[in-house]
Amino acid sequence: MTTTFPLLQVRDLRVQIGERTVLQSVSLDVQPGSLTVLMGANGSGKSTLGMALAGHPSYHVAGGQALLAGQDLLPLAAHERARAGLFVSFQSPPDIPGVKNNLFIRTALNAQREARGEQPLDAFDFLASAKQSAKALGLPDAMLARPVNEGFSGGERKRNELLQLSLLKPRVALLDEIDSGLDVDGVRAVVALVARLRAEGTGFVVVSHYLQMIEQLEPDAVLRLDRGRIAEAGDVELARAIARTGFARQRETVEA
Repeated sequence: MTTTFPLLQVRDLRVQIGERTVLQSVSLDVQPGSLTVLMGANGSGKSTLGMALAGHPSYHVAGGQALLAGQDLLPLAAHERARAGLFVSFQSPPDIPGVKNNLFIRTALNAQREARGEQPLDAFDFLASAKQSAKALGLPDAMLARPVNEGFSGGERKRNELLQLSLLKPRVALLDEIDSGLDVDGVRAVVALVARLRAEGTGFVVVSHYLQMIEQLEPDAVLRLDRGRIAEAGDVELARAIARTGFARQRETVEA
């Protein structure tokens, strides 16, 4: 009998922003190729989880544990966590003026390859792969030569993060409202890309409240975060119940 160990293990994670404790205690596992949807009202701690795992300096881990493929993430710097195979998307991707998109992604990809003991990709090979991935995501080639996200629309910024995800092929990806600002075709691109990477073994945590996309993603688990804790766990039916009744109603039901 084959035993599959979680790619990502989070145990009793507690996170502070300044003097305020935002995550009280969060535990979850992400298996290879699995997808967990994380839902919760504004301020419940969804983005805090992603930023803390990514190593953002404003998010102080006050306790708990986070392992990626058995490696302790918490002592690592943000770039070391990325090299280890963690991908965390931004809810609002920032501009990086003066840094060309293709150079930014190729540098990140080659840093990962170096960490795995692989040879770097030259500019020619990378560009061919990047153009193919950009086309599949509905991004014109010209976007590759522009500064990262500078002058991009909201949807273009999200597609650009999908391009990074497609090329980096992380072990675990946490996508924070990746559907925000995307049109119907953009949402289809998300679903197709996630399905492809899941088949290759990437594990996902997806923060979303868009029921139609959640259903298309076919999650293995749906978790509701409330006041910094996992308040409910279920399958896609939990997402449907939240869509019908809202978070306040779900809280009342559990507390009753």
